[in-house]
Amino acid sequence: MSARLVPRSQCSACLRPLSACICRWATPTAHVVEVLVLQHPLEVHQAKGSARLLNLSLAHCRLVVGEAFAAPIWPVDGKHTMLLYPDSLQDTVLDLRLPPPLPPEWPQAPSRLRLVVLDGTWRKSRKMLYQSPPLQQLPRLTLRNLPPSHYRVRKAHRPDQLSTLEATCYALGQLEGGTARFLPLLNAFDGFVEYLEQAGGQRNTQTDKSCPRPRVAGRI
Repeated sequence: MSARLVPRSQCSACLRPLSACICRWATPTAHVVEVLVLQHPLEVHQAKGSARLLNLSLAHCRLVVGEAFAAPIWPVDGKHTMLLYPDSLQDTVLDLRLPPPLPPEWPQAPSRLRLVVLDGTWRKSRKMLYQSPPLQQLPRLTLRNLPPSHYRVRKAHRPDQLSTLEATCYALGQLEGGTARFLPLLNAFDGFVEYLEQAGGQRNTQTDKSCPRPRVAGRI
């Protein structure tokens, strides 16, 4: 008779095994702009993902899993909804309609704003946009003059590519008039990244005993 597999205990908040719980880095952060994170299904169980930590830290944040959205999933409540995504002429190559411009008066009333964020790799997020006509119709918020990403545990193809948590914090800071209130969350994210680096180093040394234990880089 084969032994029965005992399921690992799971944290009810971050939905990860208790041995890999990330709730210690959850940092309650006041904000005004509503956040809607659309998470690609392949990111749900991605240990290096930052969307769950973001969701745990922001009071006005909702996380929805999906790859294609045929109809808007945000309520009709009078709020102005925008998409956090580069506004690029490359959309024409993908047969996407160019988004409408962001009305200049929208940022003047942050409490009436809703920010939609795509959580996935660069390729997956572009596919989500391509398969979701309602997202293509949203004005876009583009981030500029960004600091280097602290997300050292996942490969970026461009210097301006950030983690979902970092991009959202900088976007909220841009819309709400400053990033100071989001610095504690960004600092907590540094701790989360260090933990991932340590965990990765431990797995590497267990796999290859001949390799020296790598030194964990300090925070940027």
